[in-house]
Amino acid sequence: MKVTLIHPPVYINKHGLTALRPSLPLGLAYIAAVLRDDKHQIHVIDALGLAPEQMMPDGDIWRLGLTPDEIIARIPPDTQAIGITSMWSYSWPIVRELIQKVKAAFPAVPIVCGGEHFTAVPDLSMAQAPIDYLVLGEGEETAIALFRALEMKLDISVIPGVAYRKDGQIQKNPRRDRIRNVDELPWPAWEFFDIEAYSTNRLVSGIYYGKTVPILATRGCPYQCTYCSSPNMWTTRWFARSPKDVIDEIQSYHEKYGATNFPFQDLTAILKREWVVDFCQEIESRGLKITWQLPAGTRSEIIDEEVARLLVRSGCRSLNFAPESGSERTRKHMKKMLTDDKLFRAVHASVKAGLNVGAFFVLAYPTDEVEDMKATVRLAARLGRAGIDDVSAGFFFPLPSTEITRQLEKEGKIRYDDAFLKLPIYVHNKFLSEDRKFCTHFTARQLTRWKYKVVAAFYLNSFLFRPGRVFRILWNFVRGKETSKMESFLQETVRKIRLRKKAPAKVAAPVPVGKA
Repeated sequence: MKVTLIHPPVYINKHGLTALRPSLPLGLAYIAAVLRDDKHQIHVIDALGLAPEQMMPDGDIWRLGLTPDEIIARIPPDTQAIGITSMWSYSWPIVRELIQKVKAAFPAVPIVCGGEHFTAVPDLSMAQAPIDYLVLGEGEETAIALFRALEMKLDISVIPGVAYRKDGQIQKNPRRDRIRNVDELPWPAWEFFDIEAYSTNRLVSGIYYGKTVPILATRGCPYQCTYCSSPNMWTTRWFARSPKDVIDEIQSYHEKYGATNFPFQDLTAILKREWVVDFCQEIESRGLKITWQLPAGTRSEIIDEEVARLLVRSGCRSLNFAPESGSERTRKHMKKMLTDDKLFRAVHASVKAGLNVGAFFVLAYPTDEVEDMKATVRLAARLGRAGIDDVSAGFFFPLPSTEITRQLEKEGKIRYDDAFLKLPIYVHNKFLSEDRKFCTHFTARQLTRWKYKVVAAFYLNSFLFRPGRVFRILWNFVRGKETSKMESFLQETVRKIRLRKKAPAKVAAPVPVGKA
């Protein structure tokens, strides 16, 4: 079949206080690879890669990338199927508008959607947009079966992992088992994407160390944190590729594209010590001159001084820990399997080895009280004294189909409207508003103050004990260089200011929500 795959435009927050940046769509690149290998003709429209500097106002947030009309103009007239991805639910309003306009322009062409958002809220998605089929969960095997069935007009009802319409009702087939031998999957089909456009505009996850291609070395996570969408999307099974296969992929991108920086987008990359040791030693044995990083929250249990030294020798430059809270009570509610002793053992080893280290905090979790906030401030201060480089503090937001969100639904505190779905785009605002909090023990103003207390406690201690960092940050900012998340934030702020000056006054009104 002639299949058009679309990576939609994204929302960004002009008032954001962190360097959260969209990056190459790894999931869609995997789908493009398996469909290509199944002999389909693939055409990719990457709204972000084709217009990385096109930023347009949409109320109090911004759209980045091609407009829906510009995307439709690029769809080949003879396409036989259209696939659209959506990773984050906060982008649903713009993705919904895109789907509605695509269906109006190509009414006879089946639209297939997949990604974290559609897996989390399939009924809402199909009720609000004219989607023909959904791929639920891990997508490669389901996509192969579904597109082959569409081509050959076979029965969809027997394909695991598919949702579809029948007699006006939404039908959801049983979920497909997870892929166990992930080494058998083809590498992402980056030939359909503009890697240079992403790197030039620093649209990368983590810190920008040079030309960047993302990597996925493992899939899934065995833990069950209450705020995380992984148990629904991936189940709680964790499968790792062989270190050799991952490094073969990295080496191929280094030779083919000149890529030198590889952020791992794994949910839980560091889980087994033996895997990490083998991976680092294989890079050393090949003499690869690359940098790699772990921008997502990393498990701390296996990082000791020996592992930290290996990470640095193999080219790892940055990793992040995710204590989420300084309060043991809050972590217990989150089902966060972490203790301060384990955290600081890993922190001290990582700092001693010379890694750039960051930490994530989530404030205003529904159970948080004053003592929990105080504990988070104390932990942030300790981390500053311990020598880590950065701290990010955001407000809690309930992701669809997570354990804590289901609990809040039962309590009548959540309604799946656009305001709720867009919440994540606002969690790094300068101030929190009353309608965007789920912690009843504080006002929004009080929570905002706690956020600044956490950040201040960290950076005051960090700069007091290591005053040279201030000069390093300023010097790197002048040179346009990034070696920490603070420097990434400064560079991204400059980029947003430049793009806003070029942006038009307003964006066209979106298509109204309607039943499909």
